[in-house]
Amino acid sequence: MKGKILLRFLLVMIVLMGSLWSIKKEPMKLGLDLKGGVYAVLEATPENPNEEIDSETMDSLIEVLDRRINGIGVAESVVQKAGSNRVIIELPGVKDTKEAINMIGKTALLEFKIMDEKGNLGETLLTGGALKKAQVGQGQLGDPQINFELKPEGAIKFAKITRENIGKQLAIVLDGKVQTAPVIKTEIAGSSGSISGNYTVEEAQKTAMLLNSGALPIKAEIIETRTVGASLGDESIAASMVAGKVGVGLVMLFMLLFYRMPGLIADMALICFGIINFGVINFIGATLTLPGIAGFILSTGMAVDANVIIFERIKEELRFGNTIRGAIKSGFSKGFVAIFDSNLTTLIITTILFIFGTGPVKGFAVTLTIGTLASMFTAITITRVLLDIFVEVFGVKNTKLFGVRGK
Repeated sequence: MKGKILLRFLLVMIVLMGSLWSIKKEPMKLGLDLKGGVYAVLEATPENPNEEIDSETMDSLIEVLDRRINGIGVAESVVQKAGSNRVIIELPGVKDTKEAINMIGKTALLEFKIMDEKGNLGETLLTGGALKKAQVGQGQLGDPQINFELKPEGAIKFAKITRENIGKQLAIVLDGKVQTAPVIKTEIAGSSGSISGNYTVEEAQKTAMLLNSGALPIKAEIIETRTVGASLGDESIAASMVAGKVGVGLVMLFMLLFYRMPGLIADMALICFGIINFGVINFIGATLTLPGIAGFILSTGMAVDANVIIFERIKEELRFGNTIRGAIKSGFSKGFVAIFDSNLTTLIITTILFIFGTGPVKGFAVTLTIGTLASMFTAITITRVLLDIFVEVFGVKNTKLFGVRGK
């Protein structure tokens, strides 16, 4: 018996130590509503008003936008589809709203065209889709320029273009603006080239980033922007902390007064529940939002409820004359079915919310799922370990400590 208690105790300690390590490893990621930042909605429009935008095009748009935001260096960002033709973007911690929105909405369409003597541009011969990578370099005079490398198929086309147009100007056009138009003196068989356009270092870096992220596959306009102040997040966190402390304090007091020793154990298990919950959230890199905090608080109630179910079963067994050891074993056995059923239905709901919900709803679903699983672990394992230690190790035999009058 004591061997089983020891194994369970070691399991609990491993989980708790791992959770504490995860919490201390790095600060928890906070969402837009807690950290402040920029919220934007983009609407995609097809070239032909009579056409509909297919899901594949929207997925490509989201992929390009996601690469751009990663290039800007925004952590915990959210880029998600809303409806059939809209994209919601959340940029926590971003202060320069105008610059961020400008970077997101740029087309970044790179084209190679032949320019005639009058400066007129011909048809597009090669696009940025042939680009492998772009990076900032220096020209002959030390001025910033953009060095690019083409994909193998792009290099073959580029060589053909230069071979067939020797003596003509090759215009490199970005978003409809000619960046440079050198004269082709010979066939360029290599896969690399450069773009010079009187760039500053910062402009060259941003342009290279846009080229690497790719051009938007469809026209998308920003129809809504909103700046969320960090002060709102601070107030929300402060209010949530006060509400959480008051709520948890009252629950712990109730459990202690009503269930005596098991109530004390439930309070200890509740503290462990909080550590495990936040440890897992931090470990998987989930972003904590206000709906997420709501999910945590709801799962806290479920954790307490699971202990209440078990303790009531134990008290029933003790009233029927069962021994403390037998009552604990029977109480956990009978209580497990009710706890498992209720938590299983919750997990089914959170799965549906995660699959079909948007950002805040998904955040709620994630924290509630983690909290539900953590509540089951604390009720079934941690509470059981603590009860076994009190009874088997410390030799607790008095039924009054379980809220039952001795006979």
